[in-house]
Parts: sequence; C-alpha cells; structure tokens
Amino acid sequence: MISFYLNGQKTQYEGDEKTSLLNFLRNEKEITSVKDGCSGQAACGACLVELDGKPALACSTPLKRAANKKIVTIEGFPENVRRTLGRAFVAKGAVQCGYCTPGILSRAKILLENNPDPSRDEVVKALRANVCRCTGYVKIIDAILMAAQALRQNREIAWEKKTGIGYSTPKYEGYEKALGISPYIDDMKFEGMLYGALKFSEHPRAEVRKIDVSAAEQQTGVVRIFTARDIPGKRYQGIHVKDWPVLVAEGEETRCIGDVVAGVVAESEETSRQALKQIQVDYEVLEPLTEMTAAADSPIHVHASGNLLKETVICRGQSVDQVFASSAHVVEGVFETPFVEHAFLETEASIALPDDVDGVTVYSQSQGIFKDRQQIASLLDMPEEKVDIVQVSAGGGFGGKEDLSVQHHAALYSMALQRPVKLRLNRAESIRMHPKRHRMRMNYKLACDAKGKLTALKARIVGDTGAYASVGGEVVARTGTHAAAAFHIPNVDIMAGAYYTNNPPAGAFRGFGVNQSNFAMESMVDELCIRGGFDRWQFRYDNALAAGRMTTTGHILGKGVGLRQCLEAVKDAFYQTEYVGIACAIKNCGIGNGLEEISDTRLKVLATDRIELCHGWTEMGQGIHTVAGQILCEVLGLDDSVDIVIKCSTGEGAMGGVTTASRGTVLLGNSVIKAAQKLKADLEGRSLADVVGKEYSARFMVDWTTSPDVEGEIVSHFSYGFGVQLAVLDKDGKLQTIHAAHDGGKIINPALYESQIEGGVVMGMGYALSEKLPLKDGRLTSERMSKLGLPKAKDVPEIKSISIECADPMGPFGAKGVGEIVTIPTAAAIANAFYRYDGVRRYKLPLKPPGKTAG
Repeated sequence: MISFYLNGQKTQYEGDEKTSLLNFLRNEKEITSVKDGCSGQAACGACLVELDGKPALACSTPLKRAANKKIVTIEGFPENVRRTLGRAFVAKGAVQCGYCTPGILSRAKILLENNPDPSRDEVVKALRANVCRCTGYVKIIDAILMAAQALRQNREIAWEKKTGIGYSTPKYEGYEKALGISPYIDDMKFEGMLYGALKFSEHPRAEVRKIDVSAAEQQTGVVRIFTARDIPGKRYQGIHVKDWPVLVAEGEETRCIGDVVAGVVAESEETSRQALKQIQVDYEVLEPLTEMTAAADSPIHVHASGNLLKETVICRGQSVDQVFASSAHVVEGVFETPFVEHAFLETEASIALPDDVDGVTVYSQSQGIFKDRQQIASLLDMPEEKVDIVQVSAGGGFGGKEDLSVQHHAALYSMALQRPVKLRLNRAESIRMHPKRHRMRMNYKLACDAKGKLTALKARIVGDTGAYASVGGEVVARTGTHAAAAFHIPNVDIMAGAYYTNNPPAGAFRGFGVNQSNFAMESMVDELCIRGGFDRWQFRYDNALAAGRMTTTGHILGKGVGLRQCLEAVKDAFYQTEYVGIACAIKNCGIGNGLEEISDTRLKVLATDRIELCHGWTEMGQGIHTVAGQILCEVLGLDDSVDIVIKCSTGEGAMGGVTTASRGTVLLGNSVIKAAQKLKADLEGRSLADVVGKEYSARFMVDWTTSPDVEGEIVSHFSYGFGVQLAVLDKDGKLQTIHAAHDGGKIINPALYESQIEGGVVMGMGYALSEKLPLKDGRLTSERMSKLGLPKAKDVPEIKSISIECADPMGPFGAKGVGEIVTIPTAAAIANAFYRYDGVRRYKLPLKPPGKTAG
C-alpha cells in the first residue's frame, strides 16, 4: 500500500506501484485537468503537477515515487492563486486551444511560491519542460508575470468588459480551459463505455496474407475484434478521393505504416491494448516506394490508377524561355523541404454512442464535422440524418484533424455493439497515422530586367503526398498557385504535381503548401537582388502585389491589399539592422477555385440574458467561437450581461465547411451578421424578453470564384491575407528578433490576433530551424515527441507584432483570416538573414545555422 496526500487529503493506493501518477489521477480519481499529451514520454509538460513543492511530470512518475509525499493539482491550489493565474492567462490572450495550459499553470504556481517576483528569463527557464504548439509562448510568459504582480499586490485581474469588435474580449471558455474544467473528448465518460484500440501495419508496403485474431478474442475483458469484413458500408473513405481503407483486408496491400488491419474493443483501454499484441498478421513484405522523385516512372504503383494524384499547370503570358533570354538577370535554384508533424498537444480521440432510433452520436475533435458525417454514414450504410457529429473543442489542429482518424472506428464499433465506445491514439500512434506537412522538391528559375522589375518565373514542383490523397492534391496545387509568392510577375510557367508514395500521408498543415513555395521564391528574390545589386526592401516594394496587380494565377486584385503597408511598417527596422532577412507572403482566404463555400448561423433567444449561437465550424484554439460572439454583440449592441452560448453539431443543422483556408472568420462572421440583423429588426421597439424562444437563421455563401481553367476574368479566391517578416540576427549569427507585420483586415480581438501572430511565427521558426519528421524508408526512426524538433520557450526570439488593418471588402466589418499567413514568410526571412551573415545560400529545410555546413 502506498500513502500520500492529494490536494490536502490523505490518500491510499493498493494497486501496481509502477502505475503512473497520470493514470492514477485521471482514471482512478477522475482529475482530468492533468492532461496526457505525450503518452508517458515526458516530452510535453501537459501532465505537470506539484510533488512535494517541486514540478513533476505525472506521465513518467510511478506511484511508488509519491509515497509519503504531497501531490497538488490545479484543484488543490489556494483559490486566490488559482483564480489569479486563470484570469491572467485569459486577460493576456495566453489561452488558445488550452490543452497545455493547466500544466503550465501548475509550473507557474510552483515558480511564484518560490520566487514571487521572477524575471522574464526566470519564467522562460521554469517552462523548459512545457510545450505549447499554439501561442508561441510570448503571451504565456506575459501572463505569468502579470499574475506574479497581481499576487504580490493582492489585487484582482480585470478583464475587458466591452464585447464588440476591436476589443480583447475574454476568449470563449478560456478561463475554463486554463483551469482544466472544460473537457476534451478524452476527459469524457459515459455509463457502460467500452474502449477501442487499433492494430497498425508493421510495414509500409506488404500483402496481408492472414489476420489471426483467435488469441486476442480469448483474452479476458475483450468484447470483440473488428476486421474489414465487419464493415457494412463502403470501406474506402477520404475527404475528396475515396482511396483510404478504414481497415485493410486480407489479400490486400498495406500502403503505409498508418494503415489499420484490425480494431479491438474491450472493457478497458489497457485490456484493448494488451489484446493488440495477441493479433498475429502474416505479411508478404514488399519493396516500398518512398522517393517522390521516382514516383512518376516507378514500376511500383501505390494505387491502381498510378502514382500521380494531381497535377496543376499554370501558364500565363509569353514563353518564359524567351523572356529569360531577354532578361537582364536570371537565377536558378533547387529547394527541398521535409515532412513535418503537426504535434497538436491533444492526440486524436472520439466517443460514439448509439441512440434510440437506430442512429449514432459521435463526439469529434474534427476540423470538418459535416465531412465526418458524410463519410461515417457511408461507412455504416445509413442515412446521414441518423449520424450526429458533435464538435468538441480540439486541443490544437493546424490542419492535421481534417481527415478521419478514429471517429469512424468508434462509430463502427459502437453501432455493432450498441454501447458507447471511446477510441484514442497515443502519441506514437498519432505520429504514425495522421497526414503531415508535404515534403517537396522545387526547381525555380526567376528573372528580372535591368531596373529590377520581375519578368518571368518557371517552377517545377514535386510533392510527396504519401499513401493516400487526404487533401494532398489541393495542397500541392496551392503550392503552384502561390509559386510567385506576393509578387506581380507577367509571365509564369508552373507545374506542380502531387505523387503517391508509401510514406505516411501528407495533407493540410497551417499554410497549406504555400510555406514551401514561399521559401523557394523569396530565396530567389534575394538572389536576384544580389545578382543585380538591387536594394532588397525596395525591390520587394516595387514588385509587391497591390490593387490592379496579378497573383500567380492571374487573379487581378482589387481593394484590401495591405502588403505595401506591411513593408512600410518594417522599413525602418530593416535599414537599421546589419544582419537582417526579409520575406513577403500571400495566403488565400477561402477554398475558392469555383467551389461554393457555405456558412449557416442560427440564433435562438433562450432568456433575457442568454442567446444560443449555432454554427458548423471547429474551435481548435484559433478563437472562432469568440469571434462569432463578438460580431453578434457588435450588431446587436449587447454588453457582457448577455451570455452567448455556442453550439456546434451536425444535428443542429447549421452548416459549415472544413475549418481550413483561413476562411472561418469571413464566412461565419458574415452569416452571424445576417442572422443578427434579423434579430435586430425584430427587436425594434422591443427587448430580448419579448422574443424569448424565437429563432433567427441565415446563410452566407460565396459562389462567385472561378475554376482554374476559366476563360475570361479569374477570381481564384474571395480574399487574401498578406504579411512581411524580418529576421534579425545578433553579432554571433543567432536569431534575435522577428518583426512580423501582417494585414488582418479589421482586427476583431487584438489579444487573440497578436497571439495568433506570435504562435504562427514560432511555428514558422520551428519549420525553418529544427522540425523534421524522423522517417526513413517509409518507417519512423523514432516515435518520440522529443525528436520532432518542436520549439520551446527558451528557443523563442523577441517577436515584434505589427498590426496592419487594411479593411477587406468581403470581410465582416473588414476582417480577414490570419491563421495561416503568419507561418509562411518566417523560414524564408531566416534563410535570407543567414545568407546576410555568412554569404551561404541554403536550399533545404531545416536550415543549418551559421557556423555549420549549409545544405
């Protein structure tokens, strides 16, 4: 027996002394504020608790180490400390997805008890065990310092009381997320719930000869083993291309290590995972195709249709070869970028429950609940209206939760067994299964005239989309359609191909293929400036996109282009610094390209001080719920006495698209305005008390963009975001400061906007300097989160965020999306800064810093 004190209460434990403290807290004591982000790898800090006054990672702390000690979680904080820390994090905009926040609050509490007045450097040092993938750490450090001051002065931290646009209104459920009160899917339990686990392929390419589940079926606690034959509907699913098998059948080939060959459902997760080891799969191992540049001519066909998923071709203007011949300066380069892991702190999880009318309710963290519904209904061979997908706020996404992962498995198992089923991936499985940022190879040739005017671009781009389509065809297409970056070029010749391989799938990741081409293009722009002796800032300003100029696709821009304002905002800093790199960027808002984009809003007045707002978009930390609420308050003139309640499920009927392409603010914001205007009209001469129980619905639709092959005027997207970043090095060649000027249109919430910029910059910095999926020959060389190269607080330079409000004519009150654009120019800016320091051009990511051999 082990005895200890838990939040002041004497506690005893009689089980296995090797059981982790995390397992005990979450599963025995149901203290779910302590999060599981790395599955016992001691790599993320989401499980950090206090053990005898010192920080301890609960996931790697066996209970025997807790004997006779005092354990404190957030629930055991003194109330003034708990409240002050929570309010400080909300006030500073330090809560995005919130999954990492309780662990950080625990670390902050320990720090402040030992050092009530820490320096900024001391806070950074204290956070060395914690990972935040959303905020970029800046606001977290600010919040801890604010809380320290408030605790010293024994004062309450005030929140912004104004609720309309332009104010740092507290993030929706931000306080509850910070304190670990608001649940994520893995925190949820239902009576009679079973637990699932997945058996993954051991090989990137192999024929599955036989799947023997007999031994696993005999294990005590196992309820059922599922294989491909148990699927009643269509076994192949996918967002656009139905090429991804939910379960690989006997006689079929696996295409990557993320393929699933069987699923186990048991009375506990531990039992289901033990049973996985008893499943025997007989494989005929085959040679995998893992090199994308060999895919076009390889005799190995990943899919029967061939290895080319999609090719995008853009030819505009004169023959580029003729233009190159007459141009004053021509530069060429071949650039390579790696696979990168999203590393959202909350791994994939889902719970499915059968209902009373032959339907199923699925709790999902997905970025596209209506896509989930469509695919799950197809899998189960049932009408879509019998499938209700309830969106639970996700602990990060960044594009990596657009595809089905575990939702369909949970639904299949739940319907077959008529019991609730939870299924979650551990960290190693998450890295193995979900799509990554595309690895790419880009061959660029760029020219300008003697005065520095860009004349022609030729680009040949190959993207490794891995084993399945996901949205890989669209991602690599976007690489091509943004190949010229944020510059007007009259003549372009671009080919971008997405190819299947036996690597893990690649799909959406913040920036959606534009990060790769921006790195190549901006490096080439710098090379032209060197070749022609041009001023790097002026060259960019002269060639920058503006009203009346064309994007890569030939889309002639109108109003709402703030790129030159961004350049002007960093001009002084650029010229005042010796070792500085600069890069501009453009990113589409909306999917566009001739596709309809729809957003519904339904308002229901629940009481005189309570309005329900239903929509179909995913909250994953970016603040879409907060933005919707602020826009509603702006239209109706509401103050903070009225509670806005957000609901998001397919059963509510308010349709939204996949939360991608930086479009949520524009599409949802406009539909909220339309619905709110109906309510406002009904309130003429009346109060909310007079309309309690009434509903007001509206739809906003974009149906005027054009397909890529249109004849005549091209309108590729309804809007674009723009940005410019400077990377400044110190005298030793170390990254010191990043200036980030971004055109976000009208800023709805300044604190959340700045947090998006800082988080995006740090994610872009990680892409530039350290992040790379450890993969060789289609297999992971490490399943450890610590090997992904994720930045921590100690790695973050000073970030100077500059807000440019160039109102977009399409946006709600002039707003536009900024979620992706902020990650895009960082890598190129840092690469160009390194060149300024040592004169070595770098062609591969991650970059090798000055002093090391550059690739």
